[in-house]
Amino acid sequence: MVVKSELKLIKSLQQKKYRNEHGLFVIEGKKAVEELLESKCRPFKILVSGGSKLNVAYADILEISVKELKQLSGLKNPNGVLGVFYMMAQQPIDFSDWILMLDGVQDPGNLGTIIRLCDWFGIKNLVCSPHTVDCYNPKVLQATMGSITRVNITYTDLEVFLKNNTLSVYGAFMDGTSVYTSGFPNKGILVMGNEGNGISPLVKEFCNQSIAIPQYGTLTTESLNVGTATAILLNEIRRSQ
Repeated sequence: MVVKSELKLIKSLQQKKYRNEHGLFVIEGKKAVEELLESKCRPFKILVSGGSKLNVAYADILEISVKELKQLSGLKNPNGVLGVFYMMAQQPIDFSDWILMLDGVQDPGNLGTIIRLCDWFGIKNLVCSPHTVDCYNPKVLQATMGSITRVNITYTDLEVFLKNNTLSVYGAFMDGTSVYTSGFPNKGILVMGNEGNGISPLVKEFCNQSIAIPQYGTLTTESLNVGTATAILLNEIRRSQ
């Protein structure tokens, strides 16, 4: 049984302030919850309604009404499974491989996609500016499809981080050198900027290399979506190795 105080707590986790205060986050969907239960992520509460069943062995599953789930859910149409998990402990950053850096990416869907791309391309460390959207935002989590458990995500001051960095820093710019003619080392940092403004002037100063994805069509599209651009650039980095 879930008491009213716990329901109130879970509902509050839709907001970043309360996620940080309690060290908890909510993820919805049968597949996503099952994947987190099979990871090192520690569960706090697993709630199901409407006869939903999990295919993962977990003893402490609580039944709630469909009405209660609708009150807790951030979705218009809740799908019967909601998990509350403890936030994962931040791990030391591994500088022996490529690191992806996000400078002010604000769309939850974009960040979720980028976390999945890190998982796909084996990028273990994602470094984000404080102005990047919270990785535990429910919309981000929906887009990651469980990949968040396999990527070490760090929020920090990028200027301070880059001042102490010894790796080559590649920034994605509209007027950079074509990625198809650029060579890449075995390790480095790839910086992706804000959806509207790109990489900030302060971070740009630390970019040793400026790279771009050349446009082949007519000039009707101003720029690529940051998730799409990240996929192309990570593919070229891994392909060159």
